[in-house]
Amino acid sequence: MLVHPQPNPIAFSVGPVDIHWYGLMYVVAFAQFLLLGRLRIRQPHIAAQGWTKDDLDDMLFYGMLGVILGGRLGEVLFYQPLYFLEHPLEIFMVWKGGMSFHGGFLGVLIAMALWAHRRKRNLLDVYDFIAPMVPLGYAAGRIGNFINAELPGRLADPSLPWAMLWPGVEGPRHPSPIYQCLVDGVLVFLILWPFARKARPRLAVGALFTLLYGCARFFTEYFRVPDWEISVAGLPITSGQMLSLPMIIAALVMLAWAYKQPGNRAVHA
Repeated sequence: MLVHPQPNPIAFSVGPVDIHWYGLMYVVAFAQFLLLGRLRIRQPHIAAQGWTKDDLDDMLFYGMLGVILGGRLGEVLFYQPLYFLEHPLEIFMVWKGGMSFHGGFLGVLIAMALWAHRRKRNLLDVYDFIAPMVPLGYAAGRIGNFINAELPGRLADPSLPWAMLWPGVEGPRHPSPIYQCLVDGVLVFLILWPFARKARPRLAVGALFTLLYGCARFFTEYFRVPDWEISVAGLPITSGQMLSLPMIIAALVMLAWAYKQPGNRAVHA
């Protein structure tokens, strides 16, 4: 059985300012966005749409605002509204962790809509462009959760080689942030990136990302202690699963639209 290493959440200090590992993982996420974006704009079908490095840098600023504001508001509203109602000042303490992907996802969509309007770009093209750069950034965030000993997993069989004793909870646990890093992040990237390297109908790439993440998150929620849980037709459904179901349904509709829309294939061909 493994034991959570409980690393110091502060990576280093610069004078009176503490730099947290959780924040550094967001720096890693934004850096990989730029690196993958530079690879993406070299792909022939993307270059043909006129994407540039300046577009990428500009989008990153909008995306950072969407991720941080949307992610934090999502955590407050979707997962722990009562807690933050009692501790309102902690809403601003993002270095302690607590960022909702679903909230960040909505925040990025809004930010990209503003960017697309400003640059007179089709929002669906923007979504297709950025989707393959999201999963590894998400994975970096989950590593930050693990360092902070957040999101403990459900009880695990002690014979499981990677069952882990988790700070503050009893019994061996599934290391759920690692599961979500590998499945919701790395695995989704390994499927989506090759798909996105070829010309696809408008919205197909963005829709596939939404579907893959929704399904992956629904699965990994079975190994994570839920923030809250309800029963639907006698079956337990966690908060993360409730928020992922609309993503899955919407993604299937978007994929059907992408491949059936007359003339859509020619847009990216």
